[in-house]
Amino acid sequence: MLTNDQLDHWDRAYFMHPSTHLAQHARGESPSRVVKSGSGVFIEDRDGNRLLDAFAGLYCVNVGYGRSEIADAISEQARELAYYHAYVGHGSEAAITLARMVLERAPKRMSKVYFGLSGSDANETNVKLIWYYNNILGRPEKKKIISRWRGYHGSGLMTGSLTGLELFHNAFDLPLPQVVHTEAPYYFRRSDAAMSEEAFTAHLAAELEALIEHEGADTIAAFIGEPVLGTGGIVPPPAGYWQAIQEVLRRHDILLVADEVVTGFGRLGTMFGSDHYRIEPDIITVAKGLTSAYAPLSGSIIGDRMWRVLEQGTDQMGPMGHGWTYSAHPIGAAAGIANLKLLDSLDLVSNARDTGSYLLAAMRDALEDHPCVGEIRGEGLLCALEFVKDRDARVPFDPADKVGPTIAATLTADHGIVGRAMPQGDILGFAPPLCLSRQEADRIVDGTRQAVCSILD
Repeated sequence: MLTNDQLDHWDRAYFMHPSTHLAQHARGESPSRVVKSGSGVFIEDRDGNRLLDAFAGLYCVNVGYGRSEIADAISEQARELAYYHAYVGHGSEAAITLARMVLERAPKRMSKVYFGLSGSDANETNVKLIWYYNNILGRPEKKKIISRWRGYHGSGLMTGSLTGLELFHNAFDLPLPQVVHTEAPYYFRRSDAAMSEEAFTAHLAAELEALIEHEGADTIAAFIGEPVLGTGGIVPPPAGYWQAIQEVLRRHDILLVADEVVTGFGRLGTMFGSDHYRIEPDIITVAKGLTSAYAPLSGSIIGDRMWRVLEQGTDQMGPMGHGWTYSAHPIGAAAGIANLKLLDSLDLVSNARDTGSYLLAAMRDALEDHPCVGEIRGEGLLCALEFVKDRDARVPFDPADKVGPTIAATLTADHGIVGRAMPQGDILGFAPPLCLSRQEADRIVDGTRQAVCSILD
């Protein structure tokens, strides 16, 4: 293998990486990879290694790498109008057009789109709008946000607080007191192994009801959740979960935020996860699949009942004091337009449904009888394997053994496939581009089987 020594030196000397062991990286104790190019579901690094990216970057390169249609749209927009702000009624043709396209695809009863740059800033926007909403309605105490343990909603102050993973709280003085957490809808890790999915759903709804009673419904503004838990383990909800949760929220007049940064724009085989699970949100958070990560862009899709109150607020108080310099950036919007056109013309939502079902079934056929594979789960083009020391008793491995990270590293090094070792558990996750073929799915399954058996047999 060739090594790009100069770039490796600069990387360790000057570049601070996110979600990285900083000291080990700076000392050269951990590997680095400089990615050079991509095409379809493959990436290639500067040392000539061609890898099947079975996690689509970070669940985000939905249409696949190397799409000239999006690159051309970005180039054309940059030449015509690289930037202008969206403050005080200004806009660009690209941003306005993309807003229309998003609303045409969104679930019913959604009204407007506010564009930012990342899922984190979109959820920060959502919290501010929720607080504004309740202030305008004369409910200044109704401000707490309920999230779930193992949920992921960003890395900011409020969004890192909403995130229910220890890694994002440690030494950051998070979570902030306006955020409270309830139990994760994680059926495999239920405390009572005899509990059915329906009984577990009833338990989760009762736990939410008890939390609301303890905190006081008049202090709780909203509930936020991903249709499928993403970074927390790629965990589809148990049967009937979203219907039961929404019944509780409606009784207590609590807004619902569907964080669809991962599931939006086709990942589950439907345009939105809210459609897939019959969720009726007040706000939908989108980002990754909006542009397939060809340019940074996020969105807060605001529902009708919230929008009416926001309008009322500006009639009472004047212009709303919220905005980012790069809100509705024209280049990001142009990328979004081209991306959504490709999503439609290539019928990638249907492919996510069909190929995702094939991938999950093939993975189960290959590994569900392995004594250290506790569960193989997924929905659409999301798939995960959870590894345990004792499958019948669901006893986990010692975290110090790093079973999940070791399997993920072996999968890449020996088989040229990029999966993701998920945090807080020995879980190997897959979220490939939506253009994945069955032949490529077979390669993921075969490589995973060999990697698992080489480490755990």
